[in-house]
Amino acid sequence: MININNNNNDFIIQVNPVIDYGMRGLCRKPYYNHPKGCPNFRKREDCPPFAPLFDKYIDMSKPIYAIYNIFDYKGHIEKMKLKHPNWSEHQLKCVLYWQGTARKQLKEKCKVFLKEHEKLKYEIITCPEAMGVNLTETMKNVGIILEWPPVNITYQIAIAGIKK
Repeated sequence: MININNNNNDFIIQVNPVIDYGMRGLCRKPYYNHPKGCPNFRKREDCPPFAPLFDKYIDMSKPIYAIYNIFDYKGHIEKMKLKHPNWSEHQLKCVLYWQGTARKQLKEKCKVFLKEHEKLKYEIITCPEAMGVNLTETMKNVGIILEWPPVNITYQIAIAGIKK
């Protein structure tokens, strides 16, 4: 297992978001059991095409932060193999069995950030890709390389900015 320090403040970093409206198209990319892409596309207001464009919604002249969580993906799969030795590779990696825990960890980090910055009225965006942010390039610019697809660790990333 990977030793991951979960101190909330270690997972907040100022970033310069890389805007690429093509990221919004990821929502329509087919994936396992979803040939038309994400089922939330055209249904939720924080999903394309309803989600606002990041640089039209957030003041890019003010500091913007990535709040991120690191989840031990490989360790999770190893635990699941022991618990369910007959499961397929797809079942072992299924987001249903790890994503809730990882999102809960990210949510706690976001609460810490908002408490520390409450006077500045930051807004947390939990799906920045839907607003046209390229998270892979944004994080690479601050020295964090995202594994895609994940093998060892996976990141959940929220962006905090001040609304225009």
